[in-house]
Amino acid sequence: MVKDILQNAESRMNKAVEVVRDELSKIRTGKATTVLLDAVKVDYYGTMTPLKQVANVSTPDSHTIAVQPWEKGMIQPIEKAILNANLGLNPTNDGTMLRVPIPALNEERRRELVKLVKKFAEDGKIAVRNVRRDAIEHLKKTEKQEHISEDERKRGEQETQKMTDRHTKDIDALIALKEKEIMEV
Repeated sequence: MVKDILQNAESRMNKAVEVVRDELSKIRTGKATTVLLDAVKVDYYGTMTPLKQVANVSTPDSHTIAVQPWEKGMIQPIEKAILNANLGLNPTNDGTMLRVPIPALNEERRRELVKLVKKFAEDGKIAVRNVRRDAIEHLKKTEKQEHISEDERKRGEQETQKMTDRHTKDIDALIALKEKEIMEV
């Protein structure tokens, strides 16, 4: 009974950390990464299709993303999709492929991004703490229904707190890494 509650809590906390990691990967740091274009959808013969399914996306250097369509006729729709994605990116078309230069970030924009990163971190930590609260409530209900003893409940609460601390540290580590990435010139 306690084991099931703890496994459920662990799984939900892992998901919260994963959401933070995913959100952070979408934040532009001034370095080229193919993840920046993951959300771009292209009109592929009437169907909105992820960019990675209609073109090869790569980073030839740290300030450029190269997009090589598999069909030559897709260059215009891909260029239009990147411009319409509101990413602040302006692709250049050389007839066979698109090059997307990643502009350097100014100091003010870096500070704004760090604030955004911290907001994502706080949201993730709140999610982890909510999972802890739910798990402890579940343990207390289970004890009241006399399915577990008081000692088992207390051990479960301690284990839940250890899990919470571990996942909070994971989020802090992700944030520190992203902050460093953003502030590097």
